[in-house]
Amino acid sequence: MDENAAPLFRQVADLVEDSVVDGSLPEGDRAPSTNELAAFHGINPATARKGLTLLVERGILAKRRGIGMFVEAGARERILTRRRAEFAASYLAPLVDEAVKLEMTRDDVHSLFLRVAESRGLYE
Repeated sequence: MDENAAPLFRQVADLVEDSVVDGSLPEGDRAPSTNELAAFHGINPATARKGLTLLVERGILAKRRGIGMFVEAGARERILTRRRAEFAASYLAPLVDEAVKLEMTRDDVHSLFLRVAESRGLYE
């Protein structure tokens, strides 16, 4: 966990969401328990519980009394829809703000974007 980033409970929620998005935690499967997450990440169980509760509120996980939490049907698409809607404000606006401070041109930013994308295997 990165203690300098978002609150730990949000990091827990993001990690579980990432697992749903990448398919390592498919819809219908049981999600890691509060205690499993707490032990694995070395955090307080209350913090892990708060992250899982956030996912229940978002409709990503559903509680099944006595057996745990499970990934809801349609969870992956709900995550992608929300993240796409937040993408510009969360990632592009700060990037453009920093580029302006650095006096980079549109072409500079575009060229840099393409170089980074290619180095990550995108647009090959």
